[in-house]
Amino acid sequence: MDEGIKTKKASREVLGSSGQRVTGQRALLLDILHRSGEHLDADELYRRARRRQPRLSLSTVYRNLQLFKKLGLVNEHHFAGEHHHYEVKSAVEHQHLLCLGCGKIVEFYCPMSRQFKEKIGREHGFKITGVEVRMVGLCSSCRNQKVAK
Repeated sequence: MDEGIKTKKASREVLGSSGQRVTGQRALLLDILHRSGEHLDADELYRRARRRQPRLSLSTVYRNLQLFKKLGLVNEHHFAGEHHHYEVKSAVEHQHLLCLGCGKIVEFYCPMSRQFKEKIGREHGFKITGVEVRMVGLCSSCRNQKVAK
């Protein structure tokens, strides 16, 4: 699903059309992912969900994140080693800046990535379905803290 998932309703429709039940726990996890607008790891998603459903287990969060990923509802990013972050699949391809100091993640749009994708795909006989660019460095807050020390 390349066009992304714009709404919670669309996410639920994808779940239903795939033969998966739209359980309360799945609906809650999708709601948190949609509302947050952030790149959440499984632990943070679990913490937020437990505030509303205290009986939710961490393994349920992991299982559902894998299902959402398989169905194209979320993107999984590996920003730092074993640490995975999830975001609702966007209709617009975007890239990421990652602060090495505080872990802040900033999205940015790179119009040239589409041109690169087409040119490189044509040159090498690939149908490229996605581009992931991650730039790392220090955000202004972390740079200012290093200067102040």
